[in-house]
Amino acid sequence: MKVGAAAVAACLVLAASVALSPTAEASSTCTPWSVSTVASGFGMLENLEFDGRGSMIVSETSPIGPGALRTVAPNGDRGTLLSGVGSPGGLVRDGSSLFFTTGNSADAGLFDMRTGTIEKIDLGSGAKSTYASGLTMPNGLARSATGDLFTTRNLGGASGLTRITTDGAGSVGSVSTVRTDLGSANGIGIGGGKIYVANTFDPESTVTVLDEKDPAGPSSRIRVEGIGPLTMSDDLTVADDGTVYLAQNLAGRVVRLDPETGSSCVIATGVPLTSSVAFGGVGFDSDALYATSFDGTVRKMTPV
Repeated sequence: MKVGAAAVAACLVLAASVALSPTAEASSTCTPWSVSTVASGFGMLENLEFDGRGSMIVSETSPIGPGALRTVAPNGDRGTLLSGVGSPGGLVRDGSSLFFTTGNSADAGLFDMRTGTIEKIDLGSGAKSTYASGLTMPNGLARSATGDLFTTRNLGGASGLTRITTDGAGSVGSVSTVRTDLGSANGIGIGGGKIYVANTFDPESTVTVLDEKDPAGPSSRIRVEGIGPLTMSDDLTVADDGTVYLAQNLAGRVVRLDPETGSSCVIATGVPLTSSVAFGGVGFDSDALYATSFDGTVRKMTPV
């Protein structure tokens, strides 16, 4: 999420929009993972995805001009997949297709500007098309088992979760607001039949758990240690075993959450302004977490 000083000031006064569930919070100690730098020297990095061909793709944004989709090789070599992208955010790959959001700016959220889109690019041919439009500050992005896309908005009066359905053949069906009771919804991940959504600026830092088949239905909350505006939870990922890994931007750390027990622990610190995390894809260490940062660095976190 791209955040200016004005946006941060505005969001400090946001109140939590829904009551918390009675899920108990429990913290535990876990062995810190080792942290190393993969690549640096980028602009503000918002999100990452693996292309299935041996490269990482990162969304790079800028406060004074268009952003881009950059590539990172396992050895740290950098490249460009697509330039001239307006405020890119979340990234999701489906086979040879990469979906990414645009218009993920603080101004768009605060002033309800419906200039955001979800774009689709063929990683083989490079052909690009607009998949969905008329969105406001589409930030996090995730794809369900049915092919539907879910995107978050974390600034403005209608912040929450939006669904973009497909017809089963890859064509866009409808764009609809799923719910607006998630607070400053930001990071999103799907796994094990659940949708996990983290908030950023609410006083109580939480991850909301939704049913993938009924995202507008009953929900529960996992409390995350720390005050929202002082930790600023950002994007998250869901491991194959259902464990959630959450990047906390301002706190400069990554938290591991057990959705079954509500317990959590910090696995990495000293990762400043971390914005997203994901386990390695083709060509990368599948046991390691890779992270983007607003400081323009891609880091690798390896379990010890």
